[in-house]
Amino acid sequence: MGRYFIHLAYNGASYHGWQTQLIATKVERTVIKQPALPTVQQTLEEALSTLLRQHIAVVGCGRTDTGVHASDFYAHFDADAEFDCKNLVFKLNNLLPPDIAIFDIFPVADNAHARFDATARTYQYHVSDRRLPFRQGQYCRIYYRPDIDLMNEAARVLMEYQDFTSFAKLHTQVKTNICHLSEAHWDEVGEEWIFTIRSNRFLRNMVRSVTGTLLDVGRGKLSIDGLREIIEKKNRCAAGVSMPACGLFLTKVEYPAPLNLNP
Repeated sequence: MGRYFIHLAYNGASYHGWQTQLIATKVERTVIKQPALPTVQQTLEEALSTLLRQHIAVVGCGRTDTGVHASDFYAHFDADAEFDCKNLVFKLNNLLPPDIAIFDIFPVADNAHARFDATARTYQYHVSDRRLPFRQGQYCRIYYRPDIDLMNEAARVLMEYQDFTSFAKLHTQVKTNICHLSEAHWDEVGEEWIFTIRSNRFLRNMVRSVTGTLLDVGRGKLSIDGLREIIEKKNRCAAGVSMPACGLFLTKVEYPAPLNLNP
Protein backbone atom coordinates (compact mmCIF):
# COMPACT_ATOMS: atom_id res chain seq x y z
CA MET A 1 0.00 0.00 0.00
CA GLY A 2 1.44 3.35 -1.02
CA ARG A 3 0.30 6.95 -0.63
CA TYR A 4 0.20 9.39 -3.53
CA PHE A 5 -0.41 13.10 -3.90
CA ILE A 6 -2.42 14.51 -6.81
CA HIS A 7 -1.88 18.05 -8.07
CA LEU A 8 -4.97 19.29 -9.91
CA ALA A 9 -7.17 22.24 -10.83
CA TYR A 10 -10.88 22.55 -11.49
CA ASN A 11 -13.60 24.92 -12.60
CA GLY A 12 -16.19 24.59 -9.86
CA ALA A 13 -19.17 25.96 -11.80
CA SER A 14 -20.72 22.52 -12.41
CA TYR A 15 -19.96 21.06 -8.98
CA HIS A 16 -21.50 21.28 -5.54
CA GLY A 17 -18.12 21.89 -3.97
CA TRP A 18 -15.16 19.58 -3.46
CA GLN A 19 -16.52 17.22 -0.83
CA THR A 20 -18.82 14.30 -1.62
CA GLN A 21 -22.30 14.81 -0.20
CA LEU A 22 -24.24 11.74 0.87
CA ILE A 23 -27.99 11.31 1.17
CA ALA A 24 -29.61 8.52 3.15
CA THR A 25 -32.12 6.36 1.28
CA LYS A 26 -34.16 3.71 3.07
CA VAL A 27 -34.57 0.49 1.11
CA GLU A 28 -36.92 -1.80 3.03
CA ARG A 29 -35.25 -1.79 6.49
CA THR A 30 -31.77 -0.79 5.31
CA VAL A 31 -30.49 2.78 5.14
CA ILE A 32 -28.13 3.27 2.19
CA LYS A 33 -25.99 6.37 1.84
CA GLN A 34 -25.26 7.46 -1.71
CA PRO A 35 -23.73 10.54 -3.38
CA ALA A 36 -26.33 13.25 -3.81
CA LEU A 37 -25.07 16.04 -6.05
CA PRO A 38 -21.95 15.97 -8.27
CA THR A 39 -18.75 17.04 -6.52
CA VAL A 40 -15.11 17.16 -7.57
CA GLN A 41 -14.10 14.56 -4.98
CA GLN A 42 -16.76 12.11 -6.13
CA THR A 43 -15.86 12.58 -9.79
CA LEU A 44 -12.16 12.07 -9.12
CA GLU A 45 -12.70 9.01 -6.91
CA GLU A 46 -14.86 7.34 -9.54
CA ALA A 47 -12.24 7.91 -12.24
CA LEU A 48 -9.36 6.65 -10.09
CA SER A 49 -11.33 3.60 -8.96
CA THR A 50 -12.11 2.74 -12.57
CA LEU A 51 -8.52 3.04 -13.76
CA LEU A 52 -6.87 1.33 -10.78
CA ARG A 53 -9.61 -1.32 -10.49
CA GLN A 54 -10.01 -0.87 -6.75
CA HIS A 55 -11.95 1.44 -4.47
CA ILE A 56 -10.03 4.70 -4.09
CA ALA A 57 -10.85 7.29 -1.43
CA VAL A 58 -9.40 10.76 -1.99
CA VAL A 59 -8.64 13.32 0.74
CA GLY A 60 -8.46 16.94 -0.39
CA CYS A 61 -6.40 19.84 0.94
CA GLY A 62 -9.59 21.77 1.68
CA ARG A 63 -13.33 21.93 1.15
CA THR A 64 -14.29 24.48 -1.48
CA ASP A 65 -17.97 25.44 -1.59
CA THR A 66 -20.42 25.04 -4.46
CA GLY A 67 -19.24 26.99 -7.50
CA VAL A 68 -15.79 27.87 -6.10
CA HIS A 69 -12.80 27.25 -8.38
CA ALA A 70 -9.28 25.97 -7.66
CA SER A 71 -6.30 26.67 -9.90
CA ASP A 72 -3.98 24.94 -7.39
CA PHE A 73 -5.32 22.00 -5.40
CA TYR A 74 -3.79 18.90 -3.81
CA ALA A 75 -5.29 15.64 -2.65
CA HIS A 76 -3.94 12.28 -1.53
CA PHE A 77 -5.03 8.67 -1.93
CA ASP A 78 -3.77 5.20 -0.99
CA ALA A 79 -3.43 2.37 -3.49
CA ASP A 80 -2.07 -1.15 -3.26
CA ALA A 81 -1.56 -1.57 -7.01
CA GLU A 82 1.61 -0.55 -8.80
CA PHE A 83 1.22 1.95 -11.62
CA ASP A 84 3.15 4.47 -13.67
CA CYS A 85 2.29 7.96 -12.36
CA LYS A 86 2.73 9.76 -15.70
CA ASN A 87 0.60 7.20 -17.48
CA LEU A 88 -2.12 7.52 -14.83
CA VAL A 89 -2.11 11.31 -15.25
CA PHE A 90 -2.59 10.84 -19.00
CA LYS A 91 -5.45 8.36 -18.54
CA LEU A 92 -7.19 10.49 -15.91
CA ASN A 93 -7.13 13.57 -18.12
CA ASN A 94 -8.77 11.53 -20.87
CA LEU A 95 -11.41 10.09 -18.57
CA LEU A 96 -12.30 13.11 -16.44
CA PRO A 97 -14.56 15.91 -17.69
CA PRO A 98 -12.72 18.90 -19.22
CA ASP A 99 -13.36 21.15 -16.20
CA ILE A 100 -10.94 19.06 -14.08
CA ALA A 101 -7.24 18.93 -14.96
CA ILE A 102 -4.62 16.64 -13.41
CA PHE A 103 -1.10 18.12 -13.42
CA ASP A 104 0.87 15.50 -11.53
CA ILE A 105 0.72 12.39 -9.35
CA PHE A 106 3.67 11.40 -7.19
CA PRO A 107 4.44 9.09 -4.24
CA VAL A 108 4.81 10.55 -0.75
CA ALA A 109 5.47 9.25 2.75
CA ASP A 110 2.74 7.06 4.21
CA ASN A 111 1.88 9.70 6.82
CA ALA A 112 1.77 12.66 4.42
CA HIS A 113 -1.62 14.40 4.52
CA ALA A 114 -2.96 16.77 1.88
CA ARG A 115 -5.07 18.74 4.35
CA PHE A 116 -3.26 18.65 7.68
CA ASP A 117 0.27 19.11 6.28
CA ALA A 118 -0.61 22.29 4.38
CA THR A 119 1.02 25.32 6.02
CA ALA A 120 -0.70 28.11 4.06
CA ARG A 121 -3.41 28.69 1.49
CA THR A 122 -4.01 31.65 -0.82
CA TYR A 123 -7.37 32.68 -2.23
CA GLN A 124 -8.24 35.32 -4.79
CA TYR A 125 -11.60 36.96 -5.42
CA HIS A 126 -12.32 38.62 -8.79
CA VAL A 127 -14.79 41.48 -9.33
CA SER A 128 -15.43 43.89 -12.20
CA ASP A 129 -17.88 46.67 -13.02
CA ARG A 130 -17.77 45.57 -16.66
CA ARG A 131 -19.70 42.89 -18.48
CA LEU A 132 -17.00 40.35 -19.39
CA PRO A 133 -18.47 37.68 -21.71
CA PHE A 134 -15.31 35.53 -21.77
CA ARG A 135 -15.04 35.53 -17.97
CA GLN A 136 -18.59 34.44 -17.21
CA GLY A 137 -18.73 32.22 -14.12
CA GLN A 138 -15.23 33.29 -13.05
CA TYR A 139 -15.83 36.75 -11.63
CA CYS A 140 -18.55 38.71 -9.87
CA ARG A 141 -19.96 41.77 -11.57
CA ILE A 142 -20.50 44.85 -9.43
CA TYR A 143 -22.25 48.07 -10.49
CA TYR A 144 -19.95 50.71 -9.04
CA ARG A 145 -16.26 51.60 -9.12
CA PRO A 146 -14.79 50.93 -5.68
CA ASP A 147 -11.96 52.98 -4.18
CA ILE A 148 -9.06 50.51 -4.32
CA ASP A 149 -6.88 52.67 -2.06
CA LEU A 150 -9.52 52.60 0.67
CA MET A 151 -9.95 48.84 0.26
CA ASN A 152 -6.21 48.30 0.61
CA GLU A 153 -6.22 50.43 3.76
CA ALA A 154 -9.03 48.21 5.06
CA ALA A 155 -7.12 45.08 4.04
CA ARG A 156 -4.15 46.23 6.13
CA VAL A 157 -6.49 46.51 9.11
CA LEU A 158 -7.33 42.80 8.71
CA MET A 159 -3.66 42.00 9.24
CA GLU A 160 -3.85 43.44 12.77
CA TYR A 161 -6.34 40.78 13.92
CA GLN A 162 -6.43 37.03 14.40
CA ASP A 163 -10.02 36.32 15.52
CA PHE A 164 -12.28 36.33 12.46
CA THR A 165 -15.51 35.16 14.07
CA SER A 166 -17.37 38.03 12.39
CA PHE A 167 -16.63 36.50 8.98
CA ALA A 168 -17.28 32.84 9.80
CA LYS A 169 -20.34 30.92 8.74
CA LEU A 170 -22.61 30.27 11.72
CA HIS A 171 -23.06 26.85 13.34
CA THR A 172 -19.95 25.19 11.92
CA GLN A 173 -17.96 22.66 13.92
CA VAL A 174 -14.58 24.33 14.39
CA LYS A 175 -12.52 24.52 17.56
CA THR A 176 -11.22 28.04 16.97
CA ASN A 177 -11.83 31.06 14.76
CA ILE A 178 -8.19 32.17 14.97
CA CYS A 179 -6.43 32.62 11.62
CA HIS A 180 -2.94 34.00 11.03
CA LEU A 181 -3.08 36.18 7.93
CA SER A 182 0.19 36.84 6.11
CA GLU A 183 -1.13 38.67 3.05
CA ALA A 184 -4.21 40.74 2.18
CA HIS A 185 -4.40 43.27 -0.66
CA TRP A 186 -6.30 44.44 -3.73
CA ASP A 187 -4.85 44.80 -7.23
CA GLU A 188 -6.31 46.22 -10.42
CA VAL A 189 -5.58 43.79 -13.26
CA GLY A 190 -7.02 44.71 -16.65
CA GLU A 191 -10.76 45.16 -16.21
CA GLU A 192 -10.92 43.40 -12.85
CA TRP A 193 -10.15 44.12 -9.22
CA ILE A 194 -8.60 41.10 -7.50
CA PHE A 195 -8.47 40.58 -3.74
CA THR A 196 -5.66 38.27 -2.59
CA ILE A 197 -5.58 36.82 0.93
CA ARG A 198 -3.15 34.29 2.42
CA SER A 199 -3.40 32.54 5.79
CA ASN A 200 -2.46 29.37 7.61
CA ARG A 201 -6.17 28.47 7.63
CA PHE A 202 -9.56 29.88 6.67
CA LEU A 203 -13.01 29.64 8.20
CA ARG A 204 -16.06 28.48 6.26
CA ASN A 205 -17.25 31.31 3.98
CA MET A 206 -14.60 33.66 5.42
CA VAL A 207 -13.06 34.94 2.18
CA ARG A 208 -16.39 35.74 0.56
CA SER A 209 -17.69 37.62 3.61
CA VAL A 210 -14.38 39.50 4.05
CA THR A 211 -14.51 40.49 0.36
CA GLY A 212 -18.08 41.76 0.67
CA THR A 213 -17.17 43.84 3.73
CA LEU A 214 -14.10 45.37 2.06
CA LEU A 215 -16.20 46.27 -0.97
CA ASP A 216 -18.57 48.10 1.41
CA VAL A 217 -15.54 50.17 2.41
CA GLY A 218 -14.62 50.71 -1.22
CA ARG A 219 -18.07 52.03 -2.13
CA GLY A 220 -18.28 54.34 0.91
CA LYS A 221 -20.86 52.35 2.88
CA LEU A 222 -18.42 51.45 5.66
CA SER A 223 -15.59 53.38 7.29
CA ILE A 224 -12.24 51.99 8.42
CA ASP A 225 -13.31 52.49 12.04
CA GLY A 226 -16.54 50.69 11.20
CA LEU A 227 -14.53 47.73 9.92
CA ARG A 228 -12.63 47.58 13.19
CA GLU A 229 -15.92 47.56 15.09
CA ILE A 230 -17.21 44.68 12.96
CA ILE A 231 -14.11 42.57 13.62
CA GLU A 232 -14.12 43.31 17.34
CA LYS A 233 -17.82 42.52 17.74
CA LYS A 234 -17.12 38.90 16.76
CA ASN A 235 -20.61 38.67 15.35
CA ARG A 236 -21.27 37.40 11.82
CA CYS A 237 -24.44 39.48 11.56
CA ALA A 238 -22.36 42.66 11.80
CA ALA A 239 -20.26 41.97 8.69
CA GLY A 240 -21.08 42.63 5.06
CA VAL A 241 -22.80 40.39 2.56
CA SER A 242 -21.14 37.17 1.46
CA MET A 243 -20.10 37.45 -2.18
CA PRO A 244 -21.19 34.85 -4.78
CA ALA A 245 -19.01 31.77 -5.19
CA CYS A 246 -18.27 32.34 -8.88
CA GLY A 247 -15.52 34.92 -8.25
CA LEU A 248 -13.53 32.86 -5.74
CA PHE A 249 -10.40 30.86 -6.58
CA LEU A 250 -8.08 28.78 -4.40
CA THR A 251 -4.81 29.75 -6.09
CA LYS A 252 -2.01 28.30 -3.96
CA VAL A 253 -1.53 25.59 -1.33
CA GLU A 254 1.83 25.43 0.45
CA TYR A 255 3.52 22.53 2.19
CA PRO A 256 6.74 22.01 4.16
CA ALA A 257 9.92 21.71 2.08
CA PRO A 258 10.36 17.92 2.55
CA LEU A 259 7.22 17.34 0.49
CA ASN A 260 8.83 19.42 -2.26
CA LEU A 261 5.46 20.54 -3.65
CA ASN A 262 6.29 24.19 -4.19
CA PRO A 263 10.01 24.45 -5.03
